Amino acid sequence: MAAPTRLSKIRNIGIVAHIDAGKTTVTERLLFYTGKTYKMGEVHDGEAVMDWMPQEQERGITITSAVTTCQWKNREIHIIDTPGHVDFTIEVERSLRVLDSVLVVFCAVGGVEPQSETVWHQADKYRVPKIAFINKMDRVGADYFGTVKMMRERFSSVPLLIQIPVMEGDVFKGVIDLITEKMIVWDDDSLGLKYDLVNVPPEWGQRVEEYREKLIETLAEADDHIAEKYLDGDDIEEKEIVDAIRRTTILLKVVPVLCGTALRNVGIQPILDAVVNFLPSPEDVPPIEGVNPENKEREKRISSNKEPLSALAFKIMMDEGRKITYVRIYSGQMKVGGEVYNSSSQKKEKISRLLKMHANKRERVNEAGAGNIIAVVGLKNTTTGDTLCDESHPIVLEPIDFYEPVISQAIEAKTPQDQDKLATALAKLVDEDPTLKVKYEDETAQTIISGMGELHLEIVTDRLIREFHTNVNVGKPKVVYRETIGKKVEIERVFKKDLGDKKHFGHVILSMEPGERGSGLQLINDIEDGTIPEGFYPVIKEGISDAALSGCISGYPVTDITVTLKGGSFIEGESTELGYRIAASTAFNDGCSDAEPILLEPVMRVDIITPSEFMGDVIGNINSRRGEVEKINPKGPISEIKAKVPLKQMFGYSTDLRSATQGRATFSMQFLKYDKS
Repeated sequence: MAAPTRLSKIRNIGIVAHIDAGKTTVTERLLFYTGKTYKMGEVHDGEAVMDWMPQEQERGITITSAVTTCQWKNREIHIIDTPGHVDFTIEVERSLRVLDSVLVVFCAVGGVEPQSETVWHQADKYRVPKIAFINKMDRVGADYFGTVKMMRERFSSVPLLIQIPVMEGDVFKGVIDLITEKMIVWDDDSLGLKYDLVNVPPEWGQRVEEYREKLIETLAEADDHIAEKYLDGDDIEEKEIVDAIRRTTILLKVVPVLCGTALRNVGIQPILDAVVNFLPSPEDVPPIEGVNPENKEREKRISSNKEPLSALAFKIMMDEGRKITYVRIYSGQMKVGGEVYNSSSQKKEKISRLLKMHANKRERVNEAGAGNIIAVVGLKNTTTGDTLCDESHPIVLEPIDFYEPVISQAIEAKTPQDQDKLATALAKLVDEDPTLKVKYEDETAQTIISGMGELHLEIVTDRLIREFHTNVNVGKPKVVYRETIGKKVEIERVFKKDLGDKKHFGHVILSMEPGERGSGLQLINDIEDGTIPEGFYPVIKEGISDAALSGCISGYPVTDITVTLKGGSFIEGESTELGYRIAASTAFNDGCSDAEPILLEPVMRVDIITPSEFMGDVIGNINSRRGEVEKINPKGPISEIKAKVPLKQMFGYSTDLRSATQGRATFSMQFLKYDKS
């Protein structure tokens, strides 16, 4: 048998979950048991290693994804701990884009919670293999099999139980491994470092046999080798089961499910074993695909140091004034002092330093190869989503999707000295966070910051004050609206003017009609007879796009319109780019005014989990906010309510919800669509 290669020993995993499912606690245990840390940090004490920002420690939540590396059974595991709060969902999105696999943590009491669904679907979008850990089995109301049932119902995946919990009444006693048919018992005195495999208690024997049979049956449906042996009635060895679970997990046919309680140090080592045994190495995932910018053809890069370099910058971080770029290397190598080519910005970059990160601590290395997640110092013109490659073998990888902000607020410096600091600090924060937008409004002389939610903007403001020592005043958060039109119009505009000694002429005929919600601005060219030379089409499009940035009702961006260029005319020696640009933008502005303009407001998807006795009050409150309840899922003592509510009505909702439910309900919201206000 061939010796394992360096790449086959690497695992790139992300840890994702709904807020408060215990994701960071699980990560802290993983680091402790692999010897990466010598003390377990607790989230509730504000001492979690991976939650290193002051804002994270104070609030007990993860805000930014943190990267670290640890060793387990001669395997190198790169871990990204991601936020669970929906305001920071871009952190999850960009992490999943560069990871090979993911550990999804569920709360045994809450089950599949709203943000769990979001992150699961994000992982599906990037076809990332998953394992699931059902945490908090020691809590009253923990329901392992109920959570597995919810996974089966909510996701188009097959949960594969490789463990079952041992419960005595409501008390969680340990875990039975269905592959080895042994019970795992952890030693409290050693903080869970020591554990024993013991025989299954006799009263559990029949149940273990049943669940092991289900495990084999599920595998037989997904794997031909197991199916053959199962149908022939042959004995199936442990190694064959492990190999089959690995194959089917990597092919996204099954999701292995484990359980435990991270806070009580139970169930963590089997997670590490599952990561090593079942999740893919960079060699097991399909080659990364991209486009050659020179010939526009699709190309592949196999995960190997011998291939030309291809890497994706997925996160920017400012640290003591220095820009650190987090990069996933898919193929080839990077070396300190070497040059790389940014094919997205078409610029050469020099690598000053390469750093292996452990949250906010670092270790310098001289080179990094395929499969690694590494931090690079010295990249001046690289931003999130850019591709770094070998200039003689250029490739552009698929960039990362970003979300449009839905909430904004005015921000101003308290003193003239703070003004310069504010502009610099905001530029650095925008570099770090692609969902943060900053613009200066000439009419009001205000700087406006826009983001994903109230908490997002609160953290930005807090960082400006603490990290960048900028004294600022902030206005109340405001909703970011959009504008569209209500009917179809056709409009013709001519621009003809002498500017200096040059004549400028442009003439366009546009047809404008409402598009479907979410369709954006569609530009179509319907001129085939050469009435307007092709060289002018790009500036006509630019004129329309520029005009769409500011609508005719309140100056909000215009969207959900299909604009068709129907005709126009051309005068030799007089037609100019400026002429067509102005004619097109004037036609678009006037067309919007004539086509019954409509204001659109952001509507949010709101998921509320509340004790059932407060359900009537919660629904009443949603209705009073112009909301629409779409679905109610009873889960015994608690209920999940899914609703659509205009963002404008959601300000201050957390306070109202707390007072209506004695502080026992939780909610999350995310942008759904723009609709008529």
